Amino acid sequence: MPGCETAQHDYAVALSKSLLYFEAQRSGRLPPTQRVRWRGHSALNDGADHGVDLTGGYYDSGDNVKFGFPMAFTVTMLSWVVVEHGARLAAAGELGHTLEAVRWGADYLARAHAAPDTLYVQVGDGDSDHKCWERPEDMDTPRNSYMVNPSNPGSDVAAETAAALAAAAVVFSTPAPGGDRQYASTLLTHAKQLFEFAKNHRGLYQNSVPSVRSFYSSSGDEDELLWAAVWLCIATGDQKYKGYIAGANKLGWVPQSLGWDNKFIGAQALLILQGKLPNDGHHGEMKSSVEKFLCNVVQHGDGSSGRLTPGGMLYVQQWENNQAITSAMFVLVTYADYLAAARSSLQCGGVSLPPAQLVSFARAQVDYLLGKNPMRMSYMVGFGNRYPQQPHHRGASLPSIKSNPGKITCNEGSSYFQRPGPNSNVIDGAIVGGPDANDHYNDSRANYVQGEPSTYGVAPIIGVLARLLHR
Repeated sequence: MPGCETAQHDYAVALSKSLLYFEAQRSGRLPPTQRVRWRGHSALNDGADHGVDLTGGYYDSGDNVKFGFPMAFTVTMLSWVVVEHGARLAAAGELGHTLEAVRWGADYLARAHAAPDTLYVQVGDGDSDHKCWERPEDMDTPRNSYMVNPSNPGSDVAAETAAALAAAAVVFSTPAPGGDRQYASTLLTHAKQLFEFAKNHRGLYQNSVPSVRSFYSSSGDEDELLWAAVWLCIATGDQKYKGYIAGANKLGWVPQSLGWDNKFIGAQALLILQGKLPNDGHHGEMKSSVEKFLCNVVQHGDGSSGRLTPGGMLYVQQWENNQAITSAMFVLVTYADYLAAARSSLQCGGVSLPPAQLVSFARAQVDYLLGKNPMRMSYMVGFGNRYPQQPHHRGASLPSIKSNPGKITCNEGSSYFQRPGPNSNVIDGAIVGGPDANDHYNDSRANYVQGEPSTYGVAPIIGVLARLLHR
């Protein structure tokens, strides 16, 4: 990206495309305003097996299952993006599309909360779905609905859903254009009930819904409960949520990354950024944890949050590495703004890193992702002159139902999976998993480890791009 004007233009294009991606991931009856025209209505009977309406929401990645755990995290991150960078999104002309993305997910999560102590957490079966290469409009794989309740708890997914709905309530409670206080109040009611359900009925959800175990198994619920309490504290100011935060465990732990299964850094950073740190011994503990995480990210720590590849990419994990990058860069640029407002710097041992240096690190990571890398390939589909042609995504790889309305069966779909050449449709804004530790990327539809995009990988970069676009 040779010049400032070129870079700013590129960030604006990437921001627009990242929001288009969420429209491509929609499930249910699509609205007249749908801009991704190769998609059609899908999964219109979801929830019928239990007599509830579970239409809508998002497919999480390249398959056709609706997994509630990563979907809720996606909605929480989209909401956090708006909370921190809403004015910049408005300046870019993309606030409306971001609010639509939040609402599409929040609407579904609110419907999935069918009773105070009942939450539907999955629609579809991962095993049968993954055996079938079929566009969502043609699905004939089982669409069973799975729930958690007091006798079959899922405090991790219930708390994450509480966090998502509380965060969305914060977004829509504003009197500014795009605000909807009645809607925010409804979401907040769901969030409060879900938090109580999660707090009072502890248990990991994969023990209640074994079919999710191979796909989105949770490692614990303490982070989700803390995350939910923080968002409810921001949304309500209620002392009971402050009390829960003060009594939480692991507040000084420095995890490797922020993602769908670990929100500790997100919760702690959010408390700092929103000025909600408890006025006790936890204050310094949490601030230290966040800053150690960021020092690790910018390569002035112990390396536990990844090392730079020869080409300069932060490499954290084999699977979905770009998701770890986009989340870390979101925390980094947002915290940099916090430090700038405080006229402070990030202290990493004996090194003092000013906010501008933190933003420069994030800019380099985004530039790498958008094409400034050894492969000279953008890892955002549809961006630039060279990008992945075969992302692992069913709907994108098969002909659009608009141009090919005849049903394409599961067996017929396999031929599209195996064929050489580009996918039938360009899924603009999708960010694939990314290259390996040596900056190599194998563009193959079968390479789901590197080539599958996800909603929770794209959501954070919306905030990062808005920050880079408008300083």
